[in-house]
Amino acid sequence: MVVVGAGMAGVQTAVALREQAFSGAVTVIGAEPHQPYDRPPLSKAVLLGKAEDSAFDVDFDSLGVELRLGCEVHGLRAPERELDTEAGPVPYDVLVLATGAEPVGLPGAEGVPGVHLLRTLDDAERLRPVLARQHDIVVVGAGWIGAEFATAAREAGCAVTVVEAADHPLAGALPAEVTAPMAAWYADSGAELRTRARVERVEPGAVVLADGTRLPAGAVVVGIGARPATAWLAGSGVELGAHGEVLADDRLRTCLPDVYAVGDCASFPSARYGERLLVHHWDNALQGPRTVAANILGETPAVYDPVPYFWSEQFGRFVQYAGHHAAADRLVWRGDPAGPSWTVCWLREDRLVSLLAVGRPRDLAQGRRLIEAGRHMDATALSDPARPLKDATAD
Repeated sequence: MVVVGAGMAGVQTAVALREQAFSGAVTVIGAEPHQPYDRPPLSKAVLLGKAEDSAFDVDFDSLGVELRLGCEVHGLRAPERELDTEAGPVPYDVLVLATGAEPVGLPGAEGVPGVHLLRTLDDAERLRPVLARQHDIVVVGAGWIGAEFATAAREAGCAVTVVEAADHPLAGALPAEVTAPMAAWYADSGAELRTRARVERVEPGAVVLADGTRLPAGAVVVGIGARPATAWLAGSGVELGAHGEVLADDRLRTCLPDVYAVGDCASFPSARYGERLLVHHWDNALQGPRTVAANILGETPAVYDPVPYFWSEQFGRFVQYAGHHAAADRLVWRGDPAGPSWTVCWLREDRLVSLLAVGRPRDLAQGRRLIEAGRHMDATALSDPARPLKDATAD
């Protein structure tokens, strides 16, 4: 068994293979030289210097898992069942693709001093002294990573301006009416949020917007999205989607024999939601490997159709989301969005399909189970924040 990628998805695949009693050789190949580590702490504890790293608590030696770190994989030759790496060819019997995603850079900002991305441990280590010096910081992109970095930078005492090309934060994930109360969190924390603000260019010490506004910037942090890290698969025969993701089936198999894909680099068809999902979140990288291992080793097919889940800590709020919604789904509010805790639910034909919970972990826990069960909801009862979600069902 060879796993390409030493992040959460790759490591958990190796762990799951051992847990499910596979006794053969397992090799995990990682491009970074560091011991495999978890990424969420990079924008929190590691970035603020509260932790040196976030290495996984996995004893690879006792599991009998070989790590090949600091090793770039350049290609896949499926007919020969070999990987091309900088250290030479690596043969496989079964291959798992778990290369994750890579951040999207800001065009024209490549090589400009003071411009940073935040994806790897090295990125976080480069940014730590920037926060310690309390620079004026411009964050490009008001998505999840932009909000989390802005939160850490404000905690470190930096002046922070966040610029977002769309008309509201989290535009790729949530509708404007849901993010309206979240936009106020920036000002409450002392950060400035500028929406409908397109970056014209980045210069040393400044970000220039399309309207001519010049923002002083001791550092610029770019958080405008991520794309599957799959360029190395060009010409391999692995089928890729419109976003560069590996097109896996509902058992996380690729179109090539004995080649699987899991985590941020792969999409999968969801019968629950009637569409193909590409989920760039930690829980997907944690859950998918169990299905991969079961399908590699088991005689009974294991279908992967989870309720997606993620969380974000920003501006003193704990934000959780479960499920998947579409623009046509009905939106139901629970609680006052101007208050410290509230929830938004999405219904499709009265069935709960997703929810966003701010400071209401019980709503999230109950809602996730209701989504998994496909329960129909009473919208009136659902809108009462004092009523437990589990008591707002219509069936």
